[in-house]
Amino acid sequence: MTAAVRAELRKFFTTRMWWGMAIAMFVAGAGLAVAFGFLLTSDAATGGGDGAPTGTAEQIANSVYTGGLSLGYLLTLTIGVMQIGSEYRHKTITSTFLGVPRRERVMGAKVIALLGIGAIYGLISLVGSVIAGAIVLNARGFEPFPTSGVFRTLALSLLVLGLWALIGLGAGILIPNQVAALLISVGVAWIVEPIARVLLGLWSFGREHIVEYLPGAATNSMVNGVTQGGQDAAPTLAWWGGALVLAAYAAALAGFGSWRTVRSDIS
Repeated sequence: MTAAVRAELRKFFTTRMWWGMAIAMFVAGAGLAVAFGFLLTSDAATGGGDGAPTGTAEQIANSVYTGGLSLGYLLTLTIGVMQIGSEYRHKTITSTFLGVPRRERVMGAKVIALLGIGAIYGLISLVGSVIAGAIVLNARGFEPFPTSGVFRTLALSLLVLGLWALIGLGAGILIPNQVAALLISVGVAWIVEPIARVLLGLWSFGREHIVEYLPGAATNSMVNGVTQGGQDAAPTLAWWGGALVLAAYAAALAGFGSWRTVRSDIS
């Protein structure tokens, strides 16, 4: 298994894509931390006016440090799709299974490698966001690390990126065409789900808890950032509940996809 994991990591880190994404993660993390830092510490935001973001000092710090997470999990989602999709596209999946005849071991190695890749990119993003965000918060008169919960959020953000990579792995297996898999998975995560959350919130009339169990909403719950609109904000799960929901999505998609790959004919 160790050799298989090393092979999967080598496939990724010997391409030029990895450092390009690393730069994007760092710049996005730092840039969005600065933007969120100024936005959430402005007079309008801290005053808690109608529709303005409101939250505790911990939630403000969480939102500043994880401002780049929405872009980050799309990148790791893309990595997950490409980790298996590129094998089918370039016809290397056959040689991969010939090199490691036990398909379960190959798929297990891909899962472990993707969790590691997500954590690595999470660290890169957090380095940029924490440095830039802490400077802004301190300059605006806010405590950069008001509670230990901030450190928990930083650790959970690493898990978030790894789980979204596994969701991408499942999507890449279930949608054979790599380009289609990328467009559909990114479109659902960034466009379809936010629209669905708004529509479900309007339609549910007391059953708004449905929204909490969507993957993007579960991610927001793990981050525990500021809310929109004060008391009128939609309810969210506890951080551990969001982690369980997102892990369930990753396990279902990656697990079913791996099972299908193990049993399907590859030629």
